[in-house]
Amino acid sequence: MSYSRARLIRVVYMGARAQFLTMSRVPLLVVFNVLTPVVYATVAMYLYGADHPEKLLHVSVGAGLMGVWTSVLFDAGGAIQRMRWVGLLEPLISTPTPFSVVLFSISLATSMVGMYAMVATLFWGAVFFGMPLALPSPLLFLAATAVCVLSMGMMGMLLASTFVFMRNANALANTLDHPVWLLSGMLVPVAVLPEWLQPVTQVLPTTWGSTAVHNSLDGGPVLWPLIGALALGAVHLGLALLALRRVEHLAREQATLALA
Repeated sequence: MSYSRARLIRVVYMGARAQFLTMSRVPLLVVFNVLTPVVYATVAMYLYGADHPEKLLHVSVGAGLMGVWTSVLFDAGGAIQRMRWVGLLEPLISTPTPFSVVLFSISLATSMVGMYAMVATLFWGAVFFGMPLALPSPLLFLAATAVCVLSMGMMGMLLASTFVFMRNANALANTLDHPVWLLSGMLVPVAVLPEWLQPVTQVLPTTWGSTAVHNSLDGGPVLWPLIGALALGAVHLGLALLALRRVEHLAREQATLALA
């Protein structure tokens, strides 16, 4: 392993650790990340549990995926805002370390925190709604969930690259939260959406990732949705890297990040 690669790995580790510690020390983020998945799970259980008790596991998992996406989206946008408020955004972009590595470490930390959402919703459904935790293939479910969360992180990194030039990134995060999990079929199948929305759902890596997770619960195909999630996630990651190159160029040329 070359020194530069080892250094980048260390930067990612330290950045993810710093982001995780920051999130754990902000009361609003702690309450938001802890309570949001439970609220999602409770509402979903009451909406679907009475008429479709056999779908409780799917509902609980869907609520967990919603919680993961919310964590990735809001925590990434909030991280950019906090860096701007404390005057760290400009120094981080101007350092030799690529800003894409910094954003990747933020996305990694938010995804790890988001995994709590899946654990919390499964626990909540099992303890308070009597949901049986009978996973047909636990290893397959874990693999599908990991890939789905990874695809969310890649998509979140693309969105985070656009947050850099926004004075209030949380405004965009508020707008994108519910539409993305609705279009991704995390709780409601994409088949029930209007036909004109179907092409939009197919270009989201989160759609393929959530399909893989749900299919792992009922014996459906998992491999191709996983490949689709990784491929589209890689496309979003590539677009994020291109956007960040443009961001770094404009930041050095115009020096207006603090005014964005």
